[in-house]
Amino acid sequence: MTELAVLDRLLDDSDFPVEQLSCHPRLPLAVGTSTDCRTVRIFGWGEGRLRELAALDVEPGTAPWGDSAPQAVAWHPHLPLLAVADGEFLLRWTPDGSSDPVRTPAGTAYDALAFSPDGGTLWATPSADQGWAASDVLDPATGAVTGTARPWDTGVSVHPSGELAATLASDQGATYCLFARPGDGPAATMRTLRQALILDCDGYGAPLFSSDGRHFAIRGNAYVDMLEVFAFPSLRKALSTTLAEDHSVEWPRDNLAWGARPGVLWIGTPTGSLLELDVEAQEATEHASPDGTPIAALAATASGDLLVARDDGELVLLSVRPAPVAPAVEPNDDVAAFLAGTEDAPLDGELEEHLTVTDGTRSWTDDELAEVTETGPGDPTWLRIQAGMNRFRGARAT
Repeated sequence: MTELAVLDRLLDDSDFPVEQLSCHPRLPLAVGTSTDCRTVRIFGWGEGRLRELAALDVEPGTAPWGDSAPQAVAWHPHLPLLAVADGEFLLRWTPDGSSDPVRTPAGTAYDALAFSPDGGTLWATPSADQGWAASDVLDPATGAVTGTARPWDTGVSVHPSGELAATLASDQGATYCLFARPGDGPAATMRTLRQALILDCDGYGAPLFSSDGRHFAIRGNAYVDMLEVFAFPSLRKALSTTLAEDHSVEWPRDNLAWGARPGVLWIGTPTGSLLELDVEAQEATEHASPDGTPIAALAATASGDLLVARDDGELVLLSVRPAPVAPAVEPNDDVAAFLAGTEDAPLDGELEEHLTVTDGTRSWTDDELAEVTETGPGDPTWLRIQAGMNRFRGARAT
């Protein structure tokens, strides 16, 4: 049985509790951001002690649709280096004893950042020249644009093998979860693949790969507190659930963290409890909160423990016992099988015309979607819209 124990607590007296947490993939470092707040907080821990290392004053972030959003941040995959988007600048922070980050000009006010798996490139969106029609490839040391790539808008998750990246391209009617082969070197782009996942509506959180790469979870959407988990490489839908039917209860948006034990997903709740979900067994164990303070954000540390931000401004470092051993994920058959079943999408033209999409249950090519005219009441909104457009075009043609 899994047991959680408090290692340390840190109370933040800010008026804006942390709403989004991101832990460094290998080091005892984390960054916390908040909507409508200029401060980016950086935390570290050692021997069970949790402390704030720096607080950076930066421009507030914006979502693709213009609303306020937490600032764009990204950890280097190997080094103790944090990149932060600050207006038309990029900040580079390292724990070298100085709280002043290195500031370099950027082409635009980037809304999302991600390092390539080798750390040699910084991916940023939207593009300085093409807006939301493309994304930029940056030199992380200088902020200079070294290339452009297909558009993306909501975070990047890298498969533990480092051989595949997943991100989102959103629209109000549908959202694509896109997969890409990351290149190498200083101008490595995400080379988008034809095989994609299609989700209903928009407003999702970034995809999140499990520690062994066999599953990924997506939190959304703008209208329903959904949680969906997909198997990899099949993209089969393994779990789909509505977290809350009562719309008066607001669930935290950044509330998912994969445990080091394969197939275990941790979920933070508005009642302060943590749910330990075994995805394959579809069984959940609740770890209750002693005081019921809602969870604002959740992340897994590199060692497999949990970092929890609460609504009262407190940050809590929890040990997970017995300590799970994360599986060693090397270039593996799962990624090879996925890549063998698809190919790079052409760089020109509308991306949708080149995709084969699945919703985790059914699959369609672009040609097949162009023929859909009838749908049922249980079909997703995006498919009903597609059928309506096809009927309209058919009527005009006659």
